[in-house]
Amino acid sequence: MKQHIPALIRDPHLRSIAEKVIAAERIAPEEGLLLYQSHELPALALLASLVRQRLNGDKVFFVRNYHIEPTNKCIYHCQFCSYSEHMAGSAWEHSTDEMLAMVDALDAGVKELHITGGVHPHHGLDYYAGLLSAIREHRPELHLKAYSAIEIVQMARKARLSYRDTLRVLRDHGLGSIPGGGAEIFDEEVRRQICPDKGDTRDYLEVHAQAHRLGIPSNATMLYGHVERYAHRIDHLERLRQLQDETRGFNGFIPLKFRSANNALSHLGEVNLMEDLKNYAVSRIYLDNFRHMKAYWPMIGKEAAAIALSFGIDDLDGTIEDSTRIYTMAGAGGKTSMSPDELRQMAADQGLVAVERDAVYNEVASG
Repeated sequence: MKQHIPALIRDPHLRSIAEKVIAAERIAPEEGLLLYQSHELPALALLASLVRQRLNGDKVFFVRNYHIEPTNKCIYHCQFCSYSEHMAGSAWEHSTDEMLAMVDALDAGVKELHITGGVHPHHGLDYYAGLLSAIREHRPELHLKAYSAIEIVQMARKARLSYRDTLRVLRDHGLGSIPGGGAEIFDEEVRRQICPDKGDTRDYLEVHAQAHRLGIPSNATMLYGHVERYAHRIDHLERLRQLQDETRGFNGFIPLKFRSANNALSHLGEVNLMEDLKNYAVSRIYLDNFRHMKAYWPMIGKEAAAIALSFGIDDLDGTIEDSTRIYTMAGAGGKTSMSPDELRQMAADQGLVAVERDAVYNEVASG
């Protein structure tokens, strides 16, 4: 099929890009922009699927995981956020004992605990490190994927430590990896519009770079579908690709769709499914040094996530156990829980094979 893909493409510029993708050659930023501007969605799907197949065969990965969102109290006022106290209208915060009770109640099959929430105005490094230690004492087998780069920036500032030293403390208390949240869009002008008081792009990338150098893997994200343009998306992907060339520390990339309910950017509405699928495909093609690309189904929905498997996606995140509110508060519908059997069936319906993994993509025996 590979040799026939260019013949299916009408646009000669897109055809030349397809030939590079087939040959496993890196495409340039201007070529990535052409992919975004293309209306030949089936061709993009074929090329993205080719990249997925090259990297992962017919495997689709998932993990048995659970989210803890400690608080919606936050020092920042992001315009796209529906989760923080500023938009939700009330503040809440779980105590350490409440979070440990959640951990104690987890099924023995859960492999990953994902911890992230608002950037609390008063909590510092000692609090966050102590929480990791307490959880590790209760469930030492859990992989703790915790604290976005934006949370870590605040910890470092309050502790008057470098990012590297802050991460070392967290690692020594049980941190296994860091999630990708807080990236939004790297373009500084866009950030001034959507998250003007938040940590800047250099902070985000430096935290991830220092984590990778300490042996702490991470994910990366991009929030799309608001005020950004295609050029901003390519700039974002290019900065991630450059850092991955340097550190090889990113496990995967997660495009995150802007959901418009209950936030200051609600008037923008949302992009449609075709735009979601295009974004998955172009991201998969462009990030040639990222092995994994995730469709975060609580954000995009189960049906859309299933379709995304034909647009380069090889990871469906996990079971989640109805443990996150961040996207449901922004208008994403449905219960945020899927069984391993449901995830396996979703992959099988697309002619793919679901593989259970741990938090860093080691394959595990399914139970």
